[in-house]
Parts: sequence; structure tokens; C-alpha cells
Amino acid sequence: MITINNISKIFFPHTNREHQALKSVSLTIEKGDFITIVGGNGAGKSTFLNAIAGSFPIDQGQIIIGDTDVTKLSEAKRAKLISRVYQNPLDGTAPRMTVEENMALALRRGKRRTLRKASKKADVELFKDSLKQMNLGLEERLTTEMGLLSGGQRQAIALLMATLQKPELLLLDEHTAALDPKTERTIMKLTKEKIEQENLTAMMITHNLQDALEYGNRLIVLHRGKIVRDFKQEEKSLLTTTSLYQLLVDLDEQTLL
Repeated sequence: MITINNISKIFFPHTNREHQALKSVSLTIEKGDFITIVGGNGAGKSTFLNAIAGSFPIDQGQIIIGDTDVTKLSEAKRAKLISRVYQNPLDGTAPRMTVEENMALALRRGKRRTLRKASKKADVELFKDSLKQMNLGLEERLTTEMGLLSGGQRQAIALLMATLQKPELLLLDEHTAALDPKTERTIMKLTKEKIEQENLTAMMITHNLQDALEYGNRLIVLHRGKIVRDFKQEEKSLLTTTSLYQLLVDLDEQTLL
């Protein structure tokens, strides 16, 4: 179980740029939950994931993963428990390093990172087998620099890298937003398969309302730094893209009143 208690974050406090991005956000995440997250621009979606990942210190509140209070742990130390796939295919991987070298680093997530053992035969076989399961022919590209691959290929590998060492929580930060529609479908299919195969606990930000409804067992709606709705599976199954879109529109209109 992951427990998020009353977390808040204010950027640029006591200045004319002050902005409260998160306002006493609380959420309990059960093992195996796949939560999709939607909300308008400025709702606090990425800030929420950044707070969980430890990208910055929160102003108040507590984040507990299993039996570990990670509230004051650095992002690097949280890497033992949390992995992440970013929106930009250029993030989260080293473009001048080969696929094999990137995967070797990912295999040692949360440990002392080194390339010294990257060419171990057992590791290489693991990388090949893992890539082969994706059916994208990437098992033949181990010695290719990541920067030479397409955005979709890099996101597929980034997803695999994020799950090589099974994390307590997988964060997906609009990880298909920069892809063309066909590649997006491929990556979402791989995401669903990987989460189900490994029984992962995951949170996914998306602007695609159809994806928000199609994937996962829970849907939360963020608005102005607060969770305003938390739809469990039964409620979520009754939603349509039209009704979800109208909910977001209504929230924006209420803000303007």
C-alpha cells in the first residue's frame, strides 16, 4: 500500500509569482492499482507525480511506500522503490549510450551504477529476451545508440527499463503524448501488458480521455491542486469520454465564476 497524506507544495512563496500547486492532497493506493490521472492545464498533475518521485521537497504532508516513509528521501534514494517513464522520449535514457548500456544501468536501479558488468552474458540474454517479448525487433539493436532510435522505440525501451527491476510504483508522465497515433497505440498496449504481467502498481497522467477510461482500475481528476474525484472501477466503467470531458469543462467554468 502507498499512502499520501495531506501533501502541499507552494512555488515561489512570498513573491508575486507565488503559486500553490498542490493543496492538501491525500490518496491511498492499493497494491496492483493502475490509476489514470486527468485534469486541465495547471491542475497539478505533473507536480503531483514529481512530489511522489521526490523531484522537490514538499512543504507539508507525508508519503509512505509500504513500510518506508520516503517524505524526506532524495529522488535518487526513492529510485529503489519508484521508476518513471517521461513524456519526452529523449528523457530517462542516455542518447549516446547503446541500448545494452542503458538497460545495464536500469538493471542496477537503486544500486551503485556502473557499466563494468554491462557485458555479462546473463545480462545480455535477459535484455534480448525482454526486448523480444515486445515484438518490435529491438532485440537486434542492443549495440545501437539510443539516440539513433525512433521516439516510439525509445519509449518502448524506456518502459522496459522502468520495469526491469520491479518497482513498488511506476509513474507514467504522459509517456505517449509525443508519439504519433499508431505508435501511441503500440506503447499503450505494451504498457497494459507489462503492468498486468508484472502485477505492477502504476499511475499514469494522460490528456487522452479515451485512454483514461480504457486503461486502469481507477481514475482521479485533479483540479487546481486538489483531487476532486476518485472513480473506482465500477463508477469508472459508467463514464464516457463525453461525460468526462463535460466534468472537466464544468470544473473550469466553476473556477471562472
